[in-house]
Amino acid sequence: MIATVLDMSLSRALSVNEILSGIFGSISLTAWICLLLPQLITNYKAQSADGLSMVFLAVWLFGDIANLSGALVTGLAPTATALAGYFCISDIILITQSLYYNITNARKARQRTRSTQSEASEDEPLLQPRRRSSSGLPGSHRRHSVHHSESNLEPIKRVITGEDDTPDSNPWLHNTLSVAAIYVVGAAGWFISYKVGAWDKPDVADDEPSTESPVAILGMIIKNYREKSCDGLALLFFLLSLTGNLTYGLSVFSYSQEPEYIVKAIPWLLGSLGTIVEDCIIFYQFRIYSKSGTSKPNNTNEAA
Repeated sequence: MIATVLDMSLSRALSVNEILSGIFGSISLTAWICLLLPQLITNYKAQSADGLSMVFLAVWLFGDIANLSGALVTGLAPTATALAGYFCISDIILITQSLYYNITNARKARQRTRSTQSEASEDEPLLQPRRRSSSGLPGSHRRHSVHHSESNLEPIKRVITGEDDTPDSNPWLHNTLSVAAIYVVGAAGWFISYKVGAWDKPDVADDEPSTESPVAILGMIIKNYREKSCDGLALLFFLLSLTGNLTYGLSVFSYSQEPEYIVKAIPWLLGSLGTIVEDCIIFYQFRIYSKSGTSKPNNTNEAA
């Protein structure tokens, strides 16, 4: 592998630092492209977006619009401008999905509240005598057994209709494999782009836009802290965020270690480092709030 890298650095006049920077940058780019997909899928399965903060989404969209504006004004490479536009479109899709579920679920909640109040006021006195009088009828046990069998079939119905919300048995394993796939696809993407001559242009590594704002993640951390829950959030979303920021920083740093270049790249490096720290806080919240969530049912069962 090292010999292959050295051969490529000699054949196309690319240094080892440029090759490493390109590979890390390609991995980061792959993570950014796939970043919002896990959250979109999680929202779709739950038919809800309660886990997301609208402030978080608004700040995220603002940051990507700023990136797109900067790419257009400074005349970055067409690929960088197209990626900035892709990020904005992805943000708008996620915001639209979240608004749709929030409005729809709020309307359904109001309808359930009204129907529950009307049933409680009209039907409850009439139903109580029937329950007591029907307990000893010959057919009551049969109806009870039919109802019990229907309840046993309910999990199968939920799987068939796509409403099954059974938790993943090993989410960390599946998420780790997904992140590993991002590394493989990103590295393969760089080799393909190298073969077609995309790296003949100098400083192509600087054309990758940074897409994440630490302020947006801070809003998500505050929301999780207030609600003491991470329900509705896709863990893979933040794993991809960590991957994208980590490899982005490695790409910038491995490109050159000259003091002048490092000083020039400090704003990007600090932005990536700050977001990495916030992603780690999100992981800690996932850990502590999932434990508190599992301990609540146990406490209620013991009290019962």
